[in-house]
Amino acid sequence: MAKHVLIVDDSASIRQMVEHTLKSGGYQVTTANDGQDALNLCQNGRFDCVFTDQNMPRMDGITLIKSLRGMSSFARTPILVLTTEAGEEMKNKGKAAGATGWLVKPFDPAKLLEVAAKVMP
Repeated sequence: MAKHVLIVDDSASIRQMVEHTLKSGGYQVTTANDGQDALNLCQNGRFDCVFTDQNMPRMDGITLIKSLRGMSSFARTPILVLTTEAGEEMKNKGKAAGATGWLVKPFDPAKLLEVAAKVMP
């Protein structure tokens, strides 16, 4: 069965690019417009991995990660931050919140698939 990935980004074009890339790698994909939408989806569903942006309306990526890590069903789920933020301080906040990894936009599709394969063996 295909691994199910949740993509969280307020940019429709980024969501589409990430979705297209992951689907080409054989993954099943669900998308959310922001952290609040993602949290609602996660309360009712199960995902093998979450890719989230950091800067979004209603709920940012760090808050989403903290919220998901507080749920037993997402305690060990890989959560990757895909953002334009490349600063060490923000990366450290992500790590402290429980992020599995950090990818900077614009992303390389081959690298994205490589990371996905690594965190979802």
